[in-house]
Amino acid sequence: MLNSLYTKLVLVLFALFIALGAIFLAAALYTAPMYQQEVSQQLNRDLARYIVNEHVLIEEGKIQQDNLEALFHTAMIINPALELYLLDAEGQVIAHSMSPDKVKRKHVSLQPIKVFLSGQVQGLIMGDDPGHEQRINSFSVAAIDHKGQRQGYIYAILGSDKIGHITDVLQRSLIMKWSASAVVVALVFAFIAGLALFFFLMRKLRTLNLSMQRFKQTNMQDGGIVTSNQLKARDEIDAMAQTFNHMARQIQSQMRRLQQTDALRRELVANVSHDLRTPLSSLRGYLETLILKSSQLTDAERQVYLNIAHDHARRLATMVDELFELAKLDANEVRPQQEPFSMGELVFDVSQKFHLRASEKDIQLNLDVDETVPYVNADVGMIERVLDNLIDNALRHTPAGGSVNLVVTAEHGKVRITVSDTGYGIAEEEIPHVFKRFYRKTSAVEDNKEDDRLHAGLGLGLAIASRIVELHGSRLSVSSILHQGTSFQFSLPAHMLSP
Repeated sequence: MLNSLYTKLVLVLFALFIALGAIFLAAALYTAPMYQQEVSQQLNRDLARYIVNEHVLIEEGKIQQDNLEALFHTAMIINPALELYLLDAEGQVIAHSMSPDKVKRKHVSLQPIKVFLSGQVQGLIMGDDPGHEQRINSFSVAAIDHKGQRQGYIYAILGSDKIGHITDVLQRSLIMKWSASAVVVALVFAFIAGLALFFFLMRKLRTLNLSMQRFKQTNMQDGGIVTSNQLKARDEIDAMAQTFNHMARQIQSQMRRLQQTDALRRELVANVSHDLRTPLSSLRGYLETLILKSSQLTDAERQVYLNIAHDHARRLATMVDELFELAKLDANEVRPQQEPFSMGELVFDVSQKFHLRASEKDIQLNLDVDETVPYVNADVGMIERVLDNLIDNALRHTPAGGSVNLVVTAEHGKVRITVSDTGYGIAEEEIPHVFKRFYRKTSAVEDNKEDDRLHAGLGLGLAIASRIVELHGSRLSVSSILHQGTSFQFSLPAHMLSP
């Protein structure tokens, strides 16, 4: 129980209010006498001056004893708490209204007296109290001058022992008790209000903590996120809850991506194992035939077997290259190194690489480049790879007598590249899957041809092309009509020449 945050806050609040109450009461007890002395000094500030104006106490350096005794007697009758002292010009006590044994000091400091007489300080001024060896007290003072010469001072102590005794009585009075009780009641009320506030704040923290615990217990899957209707306010706790919501959603998203990645990994292993087994088995079979029947084969037969084994080895190398290339693209290890270049020239160069293969399959490879096409900003090597994959895909899925068309046009600050064919086409339900890894469409019969099998990879060509286009900030789109043909399109930003 003591380890809970709420208990710790309550204990700290309790200790704080106890300290505040003690400080307030101590300050009240300390300042009450000071306030009483200041009020007394303000009320009796001109008392000494009135005495000097009404009584001649020193004349030509001589003390007027009769006048002084009459003054002391009158003062004791009017105000028994008043203590009068007659000082010389140096501050020495030369007469007083006290009994001789009550006077403890024979000299009074002139510094407070000068400050008082200057009138520059309006607050409480404390001076030496001759009735005590160390005590200072409030006073009233007036200078006694004769013919321009300072004769002495009449010095009146206002806060005498009797006044101090009265102050002690006041401190134990009913009013002081009421004041102390009022302070205690106010502190108790504030303490209860603080407890209620802490309970309200801790309720939100408890809700957040329970949400975090549920999130942990459900293995970071669901059920632990604070709902939006619990976040109506906008304080730091709500901000922390929103941060937790964001973190939880991020964790869940990452968990889903990890699960998807794991599923893709399993699919990758299954597909790679299946697809690599075929060329490996074929390669192994032909090599074993060459080894076992080497003496029985003619040179022509041996060359045929070697050519077939070489084709399967090349296909195997293509598959491995595709795997590495897509892995690098997905891991963002390869970034486009953009530079301006002619798209028309690149399309022409790439088409030349496929002319022989197209001729062998009796497929016409057509090129249509708009003369007004500007340069593009892109990675020339990556875009060449896209064109290679698209043209290779078109040739593999176009029957003899068909055509593959490459069209480059300019439109609205971009250059559009289209690779279309008159091949077998793609069924409508298969179009959303053509860019998926290891996907091969099932609607075309040409996949059974030996030449297409030898040129085929792992079904990653379109996935690689799509990923490269995405890295250039564009999108590879596809449209197709079954038994009529397929068209792939993407755009690249045109290179704007500086003025």
